[in-house]
Order: sequence, then C-alpha cells, then structure tokens
Amino acid sequence: MTEENKLNNEAPAEERSSFSWGKLAVWVAVFALLLLVAIQLRTSTEGTVQVGEKVPDFTLYTFEGEEYALSELRGKVVVVNFWASWCNPCEEEAAELQQAWEYYQPTGEVVFLGIAWTDADTPAAEYIEKFQITYPNGHDLGTAISQEFRITGVPETYIIDRDGVLAKAQLGPYSSLQAILADIDAVLAQ
Repeated sequence: MTEENKLNNEAPAEERSSFSWGKLAVWVAVFALLLLVAIQLRTSTEGTVQVGEKVPDFTLYTFEGEEYALSELRGKVVVVNFWASWCNPCEEEAAELQQAWEYYQPTGEVVFLGIAWTDADTPAAEYIEKFQITYPNGHDLGTAISQEFRITGVPETYIIDRDGVLAKAQLGPYSSLQAILADIDAVLAQ
C-alpha cells in the first residue's frame, strides 16, 4: 500500500470516529434538554401548593375594602373557593358553600374566602347578590393568588388547616352540602 493510499484509508476512519463523538454529544445534549423541559413541565402542572404543604401567604382584598391575610388566620381552618360569575358549575355549588359558611360561622373556627377569578366587578357583584353570599369575597388582582394554587379552572376549593397547611383540594364543584361539611369536619378533627 502506498503512502497516499494509507492516508486516504486512515482519513475517513478518523473522520468517522470524530463524527460519532460529535453525534453522541449532540444527542446527549438534546436528551438533557428534553429531560429538563419534562421536569419543568411536571413541576408547573403539579402547582406550587400540594396537599400536605404549607400554603404561601397571600392577602385577599374584598369587594367591601377589607383585607384578609392568610398568615393572620392561623389557628382557623380556611376554605378558599375560586369562582367566576360566568361559570355554571360554580353556580351549582354556590348555595351549598353559603350554607356551609352559615353552619360554621357561629363557631369562629372556620373562615371562608371567595375569590372571583378573572371576573369583572358588575357580574361578580350580581353573582354574590344572586346567591346571597355573605362570606368575604374579592378579586384575584393580577391572578397572584390563583397562580400560587396553580388553579386549572373554576370552581376549585382548597381547605387549609389551622397551621396553614393545605389539607384538601377540590377541583370542580362539590356535589352536595354534606360533601363540603365532611371535608371541613375532617380538617377540624385533625
């Protein structure tokens, strides 16, 4: 074999070898990027608050101008209900939530907070009047509170225990007053 043939025969093997390493490096980088994206997606869909975790502090400013900071409600069970005036399933549970509030209100152990999600003032006020809701309600200004809970829609109800830990997440409407009372009673019994 001549010197020229040796060089020609060796060059393609070297090129193939370095090309394989380059290909492998690209595939490893692509896999790592996909893994990172998958982890981020899973984290974002799980939400920042899971049952058993402490709920980050938030402040609800009610339509009446009152402020309710979650941190100031420690020692009480807090029921947070996200709703919207245009939401038919919200209407299905509105009367039962009000009845549950009336049931627990005399004890002072349970606080209800209604949060109008992406709703305008007039329809929200009409909704509250229509269902004669008397527990504190307000807008989620800038959707800051709903982002903490990573709500996926309305209605969603979260029950927070006396220590500020999320005890129950109800995605979708409650089916009955008894279901609401059972969930709250379970948290009160802790």
